Amino acid sequence: MRTNNRNRGGGSLRLIPLGGLSEIGKNMTVLEYKNDLIIIDCGMSFPDDEMYGIDIVIPDFSYLDKNRDKIRGMILTHGHEDHIGAIPYLLKEFSLPIYGTRFTLGLVENKLKEHGIKGKLNVIKAGDTVKMGCFSVETLRTTHSIADSICLAIDTPVGKVFHTGDFKIDYTPLDGEPIDFHRLAEIGNKGVLLLLADSTNAERKGYTPSERIIGVTLENIFRKYNSRILVATFSSNVNRVQKIVDTAVQFKRKVAISGRSMVNVVNVAMELGYLNIPQGVLVDINKIRHVKDSELVIITTGSQGEPMSALARMSTNDHKAVQIKKGDVVVLSSSPVPGNEKSISNVINKLFEKGAEVIYNDIADIHVSGHACSEELKLIHTLIKPKYFVPVHGEYRHLRQHAMIAESLGMPKKNINIMGNGEVLSLSKNRCEKLKEEIPCSPVMVDGLGVGDVGNIVLRDRKLLSEAGLIIVVAGIEKGSGMVLSGPDIISRGFVYVRESEDLIDSARRVVRDRLQKCQDEGIKDWSAMKNAVRDDLRNFIYQKTKRSPVILPVFMEV
Repeated sequence: MRTNNRNRGGGSLRLIPLGGLSEIGKNMTVLEYKNDLIIIDCGMSFPDDEMYGIDIVIPDFSYLDKNRDKIRGMILTHGHEDHIGAIPYLLKEFSLPIYGTRFTLGLVENKLKEHGIKGKLNVIKAGDTVKMGCFSVETLRTTHSIADSICLAIDTPVGKVFHTGDFKIDYTPLDGEPIDFHRLAEIGNKGVLLLLADSTNAERKGYTPSERIIGVTLENIFRKYNSRILVATFSSNVNRVQKIVDTAVQFKRKVAISGRSMVNVVNVAMELGYLNIPQGVLVDINKIRHVKDSELVIITTGSQGEPMSALARMSTNDHKAVQIKKGDVVVLSSSPVPGNEKSISNVINKLFEKGAEVIYNDIADIHVSGHACSEELKLIHTLIKPKYFVPVHGEYRHLRQHAMIAESLGMPKKNINIMGNGEVLSLSKNRCEKLKEEIPCSPVMVDGLGVGDVGNIVLRDRKLLSEAGLIIVVAGIEKGSGMVLSGPDIISRGFVYVRESEDLIDSARRVVRDRLQKCQDEGIKDWSAMKNAVRDDLRNFIYQKTKRSPVILPVFMEV
């Protein structure tokens, strides 16, 4: 619901999360002051198990549509899909400047090319300040599991807002550039009104290990095995890919890249100078048969067990260039994203069945998170010293735990707001309150080329079809009299195998015939009423005989 500025409290800053709260993914946050509005990130998420056939999920842009004349721009914290994945869908509806670091915008540009669109992309670097309407955004380098990540210090008319982006505190990052703690302390000393901070690992005690420990584990694996090595990791983790390449070079191995997203990211990273692969090291995945197993490393997608990923296809012999064989060493350099545990387990089992040696995070230090644990969160709170706090980026339990961390550091409970998507927080210099207003922000589902055309009703039908199948009733009916001239015929899909259930199908046909005859005797000629009557009688009969509830679709043809 759109309200005017009078109802919004005049000179108050409005914080509106459109995604990323009480969920992993779909991160998008709006800051609005009077006639100026800026957007932080625009991500996607993957469908849950109940979203049958859905490809991805993106935020609801309807609030932006109602306020498009206020939009001054978007700034991106980093290039992960849950922060940039929905940008092509946004730019099909809006024209706005987008600010981000070189690598982040390189990934965005690659996505836009796939969609055949262009954007107003403005490259910035950590330390730059971007002016967007009444907002002035200072960008600061941070450490995460992707290159060129930044956090944001946003000057607003009511005070400074600090957004950590996704981060961890790595004192020895692989690219040698840690967070500028001195500048964070300066910002904190000058006063911060509101802190928005990453909550993903708030439940985990202690500190997130440095990326450098992965290098030690990789070297030990390469030293131990003399067979072909496959390493599955997140395509966006360029530092991890660089370490794999460096280790391969150290042990005189060639490197092949598999998986569409891995190939895309590697190409972008090499082009922009974020990834260095020496001449002669890279080999085409289709020509690996010419390389000895002891001299080959394959870097691939599929660390999350995605059904169509390169590693999953390798595990089922569906990959064109790579078949898993006895003696192969497969390294899963990742930890499961919540919800992916079963998929990963299935892939690991299939790899073991094919005789491969599988090394994963449960049995070796082959992955470290890109998100801060509790002690790192405490350090950020201590440096920034915010007056108010909103935990972001995480499921509700993560947000709640992060709120408890802030409270343990002495922040008054009334100054902490755990928010949900679509809720509105109003801030002034001495006031912070959650408004009763709620912004529409239901997840928008993308299925093929359709954006938002699949809703709860369609998903409910897909769920029913997946659980009990479909019965189609076909009959030819004389329009004037309602007399059945042909049929009824019963067609079943996903319910029973007709040839083995002829008695049931014959009985179902008699139920339909009797109901249609009854409709004719009662003078019912409205086809909608006839279909409902047939559907009800047949549903009751089928449930009585099978205790199943398939979708029943009557189809009448005028004869």
